[in-house]
Amino acid sequence: MSITALSACEVLAAFKAKSLTPTAYLLACLNEISRFNPKINALAALDIDHATVAAADSTKRWQTGCPVGPLDGLPIGVKDLQNTKGLLTTHGSICARGHVPDKDLPMVARLRAAGAIILAKTNVPEMGAGGNSRNPVWGATSNPFDANLIAGGSSGGSAAALAANLLPLCTGSDTGGSLRMPAALCGVVGYRPSVGVIAHPTRPLGWSGISVLGPMARTVDDLALMLDVCEGYHADDPLSAPSDTGRFAVLPTIDLKDLRVGYCEDFGGAPVEQSIRETFRARLEVLRPQVKECRAADLDLGEMDRCFDILRAESFIVAFGGGIEADPDSFGANIKDNVALGYGMSLADRGWAHAEQSRILRKFNALMAEFDVIVLPTSPVSPFAWTQSHAEEIDGHKMDTYYRWLALCYRGSLTGGPAITLPCGRDTHGMPFGFQVLGPLRGDVALLGAAKAIESLFARSDQAARPLANMQTLQHSLVELTSIVTHPPDLFAVPSSDSSNIRTAV
Repeated sequence: MSITALSACEVLAAFKAKSLTPTAYLLACLNEISRFNPKINALAALDIDHATVAAADSTKRWQTGCPVGPLDGLPIGVKDLQNTKGLLTTHGSICARGHVPDKDLPMVARLRAAGAIILAKTNVPEMGAGGNSRNPVWGATSNPFDANLIAGGSSGGSAAALAANLLPLCTGSDTGGSLRMPAALCGVVGYRPSVGVIAHPTRPLGWSGISVLGPMARTVDDLALMLDVCEGYHADDPLSAPSDTGRFAVLPTIDLKDLRVGYCEDFGGAPVEQSIRETFRARLEVLRPQVKECRAADLDLGEMDRCFDILRAESFIVAFGGGIEADPDSFGANIKDNVALGYGMSLADRGWAHAEQSRILRKFNALMAEFDVIVLPTSPVSPFAWTQSHAEEIDGHKMDTYYRWLALCYRGSLTGGPAITLPCGRDTHGMPFGFQVLGPLRGDVALLGAAKAIESLFARSDQAARPLANMQTLQHSLVELTSIVTHPPDLFAVPSSDSSNIRTAV
């Protein structure tokens, strides 16, 4: 087994034991990246020179037993919507193809302060819009299990990089499933924290919690390690708040025999392919005998789709409305359609949506009084061709917009609570299957404890264990992943503090 397949916790333990150095580990990651990233196009800009120096410095610190922080020497990937000082951050957009920030996003700064080495940016859809990570700057990211299929989005590059063992940890963000969906389709762990756990000071509407930042990893322990560093307060995010430091450092031990589990196949009636329902039922039977209670949960919480449409549209108007008005040719159809949708809405629509979201939360709270967690599929379909923008039809139902196929995820976003996707074997097409677990608002620690217990159970099951991608035998996509590039990145751009025209809605 390559050392790049080790978990982040195992790598750090090896650094401590002096059986592995950060320099040697970085070289192993770079070797895997050079060999396999061309097959999946998960990574965008790289910072090899700075990473090499940082790894050498970290190696010296570990040799003297003085690491600077809990992630010292660990190379990571940062989603290409999130600012990284001195490293190209394009948002997958023509507008930002030469954008080099002069400072880090606060979450990135926390990771860097903990010793993480910012090695790479991970690919995204244009401006993070949609569940297929392809854009005109870097091209498309494909699935490490079949390079002709999607990796999901918008944190698709992060998920693919983890599944391919290119990097041990990656960042992401999630509005309608952008952490959970790609993690499910690539067979890794993606976590949407409760609103306010990780400060998000670049959210366009500071008082709206529909978008959050979060971690992605290959195991729950690795994810908790990263989350413990990322969480924290920032004055520019009014929804964030100071919290107990170290609360994710050691997760509680949850006995499955005490766990009350609710389940739902379709989150209140969203279209789901029959084969996905069948796989979910089979995985549920792995869990059912081990828990205290496992019964159906009614997740018909209200007009969830309309509510999400309005909340999403208002964020897109604020983030991109001015840019589209000034230079419409610099934006793709998905973003322009989202903004146009918003312009067709009224103040009454906005008021209704925020009131409906409150009603949805209160119904969810009442339901969670009966359960510790609620489980459901993450994706309603198996991965489809990356050349296809989105799932256009599910179980005979045509999708009315490019993000409607993400309903199993975005309906959960409306509660503001935590949600995690665990890898759970393969679906009937041989692709990774994601098992989504929801918890109550601000119930992050308990949810992660339960997720770790479920992960351990699945690991002992032949049908539910995390699937592993074989990058050696993976064939290249039949359609070149960079064939859609029309405006390549400006690799010689210099840092600038002017980012007034570069915003994100997610």
